[in-house]
Amino acid sequence: MPLFHKMISKREFQKLHENIKPHIHRTPVMNSHLLNEIAGTEIFFKCENFQRAGAFKMRGATAAILNLSEEAREKGVVTHSSGNFAQAVSLAAKSLGIPAYIVMPSSAPEVKKAAVQNYGGKITICPPTIKDREEAAEKIVKETGATFLHPSNQLDVIYGQGTAAIELLEEHPDLDVLITPVGGGGLLAGTALAVDYFGKNCKCIGAEPFEVDDAYRSLKSGKIETNETTNTIADGLKTQLGDKNFPLIQKYVSEIIRVEEDEIILAMRLIWERMKIIVEPSSAVAFAAVLREKKKFRGKKTGMIISGGNVDLSNLPF
Repeated sequence: MPLFHKMISKREFQKLHENIKPHIHRTPVMNSHLLNEIAGTEIFFKCENFQRAGAFKMRGATAAILNLSEEAREKGVVTHSSGNFAQAVSLAAKSLGIPAYIVMPSSAPEVKKAAVQNYGGKITICPPTIKDREEAAEKIVKETGATFLHPSNQLDVIYGQGTAAIELLEEHPDLDVLITPVGGGGLLAGTALAVDYFGKNCKCIGAEPFEVDDAYRSLKSGKIETNETTNTIADGLKTQLGDKNFPLIQKYVSEIIRVEEDEIILAMRLIWERMKIIVEPSSAVAFAAVLREKKKFRGKKTGMIISGGNVDLSNLPF
């Protein structure tokens, strides 16, 4: 896959991080003695649940918009998303004073539609299939001249997502491993590249549910695999890898660990109860992976990206 000629350099990666800093929060890195004891490893949680719009996706949305020409910015941006990226693009666009057109499936949670509206995104509702979402977004691009932003398979978005790992490695440069959940692959690809550039002998690992283990299978087969079903509580991880992020994952990710649904729920509950912070099920997948494979992480210094905290409080799994 001949994408590496476009790869960002370490210096460009640092510059991109500097550019987005005024528009994002530098999120805290938290630690829990009790969770370290339970997991048998020292974990440093990079808490992107405290990011603007409640998830790491604010980083990628901001990076992508800042990368547009003045002329393109004036016409605005469009994306299709059922949740976190929709909110991130709406808020990033509002911060930078440009229009945001958001295509959302009719099945998207009301709480997420309301958040997009609060952030000033102009919503178009469509049937909940990928084909319908793509067609609706294309129509808006044709009508408005707005630029399409992909939630996980666009290089400037991927690099933006990787800045969470840059910040974590600035604070803890001696991490042995950095683990993140994987759905569409944007966060994992950006993190893996950041680990390669800014880590010291640090491995990057992905975590995903058995119910949607397309990334695990893709890494094994060498081609992008799909999921027959998406029966997981981790609603942010139901999408699949793309041709921009997969080569980065192939090159820089050492492995992907799969977890069961009950392990995700337990990990989520432990973080809520012991750390007193709200994390969404998708975020808990990385912690679940460490609990499942304790031997692999024992005695290691482990970094973990808590990807988001946008939870439907009326529909908790515990």
